[in-house]
Amino acid sequence: METLLIRPQDIAEAIKLVGIDTLMDKTIAGLTAAFKEVNLGQGELRTRAGFVKKPSCACVEWMPYMRKTDQSVTVKVVAYQPDNIQTIGIPTVLATTSLYDFNNGHLVALCDAVTLTAIRTGAASAIASKILANPDSATVGLVGAGAQAVTQLHGLSRVFPLQQVLVYDINPDIARSFSSRVAFLGLSIRSCSLDELERNADIICTATSVDEGADPVITGENLKPHVHINAVGADIIGKTELPLSLLKRCFVCPDFPEQALLEGECQQLQPEEVGSSLMEMIERPEEFYHWREQQTVFDSTGLAIEDHVALSIMQELVKAHGLGERVQLEYYPNDPYNPYEFMTSSLQHRPAARQEALTTVS
Repeated sequence: METLLIRPQDIAEAIKLVGIDTLMDKTIAGLTAAFKEVNLGQGELRTRAGFVKKPSCACVEWMPYMRKTDQSVTVKVVAYQPDNIQTIGIPTVLATTSLYDFNNGHLVALCDAVTLTAIRTGAASAIASKILANPDSATVGLVGAGAQAVTQLHGLSRVFPLQQVLVYDINPDIARSFSSRVAFLGLSIRSCSLDELERNADIICTATSVDEGADPVITGENLKPHVHINAVGADIIGKTELPLSLLKRCFVCPDFPEQALLEGECQQLQPEEVGSSLMEMIERPEEFYHWREQQTVFDSTGLAIEDHVALSIMQELVKAHGLGERVQLEYYPNDPYNPYEFMTSSLQHRPAARQEALTTVS
């Protein structure tokens, strides 16, 4: 049995063939359907776990999801290192997603997940915003203009009649470069002060690399009465973007309550102060439309079910266009009881001196 490797060049070629808008639309639709599956008991979620390096908040985490209908397990391993761009010129977030056959443990696919992580996070915000934000929202405010801001805006552009985008970043160079990175959207992009952004945005996305225990990235003052906020940056204990006073007066929707209460914006709240989850809203969206004229927050911590959907879509595209590489990664000896079978077939065994072996082990 072979494993499908989906490399960055395969993802890039697939996106060029189908179009970036088509991929975002497929992801939005796929996430919506997958969340409904979980509501029906057809999937099993787990909170993520990992290792955090202090004081930088750098981390390596793993995120699992089991889909009961096809007996598959998806695991994403994601690394966050806020200094990557400045020190070695690579993305802040690196990730790979693997898909396993739960019936036999076979590794079905292994996929780069840098771009897919950004796309699925933007799609999740689009879904939440479509339910909670004013449907006539025309102005988006982006606090933090890095890689994730690109897909946040892209996702929103697929479900709202956007006319203006206001951008604020503590690094003026990143804010200035944002318009070139989203030129494909054909929207009016303008850098501005945080105060102007908060006063004028119908939808705000916070996607920052805020430090653990740092001050909020927005003031929460002078916001529009109907503003909807997608808070994306909180992902470990002690790291939050929004002021507590704002959260307490908003309807707060977590993507996954158990996880959001640990490491999302919801960690600032008591469980009874947290609203319905995204999966609950998707099941009965009309019950939440009345919030569109009030202030709301989507607490996006990221779920492995989103990575499962992103990988499934990319698998489909890669197979349809003859992309990817199929390799034999796992060892299947003819005699399953003999892990050294290969030595009697193609390789000659050279015994090591016992002292050398003992030295190596110690």
